[in-house]
Amino acid sequence: MHSYPAPALALVEEMLAAAAADPARAVSFQGAPGANSHIAALRQDPACLPMPCYSFADAIDAVRAGRADRAIIPIENSANGRVADIHFLLPESGLSIIDEHFMAISHTLMATGPGPFAAAVSHVQALGQCRGYLRERGIVPMEYADTAGAAAKVAEDRDPSLAAIAPKLAAQLYGLDIVAEGIEDEHDNMTRFVVLARAPRDPAEIEGPAMTTFVFQVRNIPAALYKALGGFATNGVNMTKLESYQDGASFAATRFYCDIVGKPGDAAVDLALEELGFYSKNLRLLGCYPMARERT
Repeated sequence: MHSYPAPALALVEEMLAAAAADPARAVSFQGAPGANSHIAALRQDPACLPMPCYSFADAIDAVRAGRADRAIIPIENSANGRVADIHFLLPESGLSIIDEHFMAISHTLMATGPGPFAAAVSHVQALGQCRGYLRERGIVPMEYADTAGAAAKVAEDRDPSLAAIAPKLAAQLYGLDIVAEGIEDEHDNMTRFVVLARAPRDPAEIEGPAMTTFVFQVRNIPAALYKALGGFATNGVNMTKLESYQDGASFAATRFYCDIVGKPGDAAVDLALEELGFYSKNLRLLGCYPMARERT
């Protein structure tokens, strides 16, 4: 087990034991108990057994090994962009996206006393989402592996000049005082999570609006990306996300991560994916799943 701060260890061990006793209900997440992903797991499936993991890779490995039935991973935030590099983590994992979940994020400043504070420790995403609040008060941001782990670390160190930014639940779990609530710079702050499992969903069984996620690499020919994406436009398929990333250190191969509205089996989606296949290579579907929130 990776090292968690002492105040979190008993909770981690308790939750891991519960998950081991009933892996069919276990949902792995990255972070210490009280993290936003812990909360998201319970909101997405109130009957689940949240299973803390130190890293995103550990959460995915727990599903691959059968220790958890699913993993819930935050992939993007409305205020601060990409969270987890799912396009690196997922394609080689053998897992599929089977659901998505959106959760409003509110950050709380917590500590062992009232301050003033020289620094605040948290996950890099939380620090970025509270950048203005910290700057106005001259508080130095300090990165930690996750928000709730940062809260446990502050509780362990008992340094009165150090605060943590984490969900309110973390203050309750680790006995910290709440100094300020709602300190995020944008109050419509939203994070999108995806749920991963070993077996993909059957697109034919999805009722209502669906999303499909895939990655591909364009062929090295002029206007390949333009031609590859043209089929989605001509067939009226809405592409809600397109991100490029480098595959390896040569900078010669660019891959793309895409979300579209629709599913295989829809005539328009099938035609668009067929046309994509003419101008791309290494096309890989990462999952088809119910749309949790309408894209407009």
